[in-house]
Amino acid sequence: ENYGGNGFVPSWDQIYQWVMIVVCALSVLAALQMLLGILILAAAAAATYFVFLNLSVEYEYLFADGGFSVDSIPGKARRKKTFDCDKEDVQVIAPANSYVLKDYEKQGMKVIDCTSHNAGADVYALISQKGAQTTKVLFEPGDKMKAAMRRVFPRKFI
Repeated sequence: ENYGGNGFVPSWDQIYQWVMIVVCALSVLAALQMLLGILILAAAAAATYFVFLNLSVEYEYLFADGGFSVDSIPGKARRKKTFDCDKEDVQVIAPANSYVLKDYEKQGMKVIDCTSHNAGADVYALISQKGAQTTKVLFEPGDKMKAAMRRVFPRKFI
């Protein structure tokens, strides 16, 4: 992200990537110096592989029959259910910066961020309540999904 000419501010993902690159470079130097360095190099290479694999996460949103679910796909490899709610559990769906959300937000509410973190992204928040657990899900719906949500939840979609 670039903040008003003050220079480039790296994201945490980029910082993790650079740290792992430096660790691998130091491991190569250690491997050249001693036998234990080869084990350190192998461990650093494996850790770097898993860090890079899990840094790229994609989200898939599914809105069907009034139910909403989010699957995360780390490293474009395996699918994991991140969030799931039924039509009855949905309290409100609104842009993430909407004043309407203030009425629904509660102390200790679970927040699940399923966004790309790209500047200018159209981020919405879905607040659901299942029993005593209130959850806020941040996501980036497309135009078709917004239209479908507006049809199913005419009073809850802002």
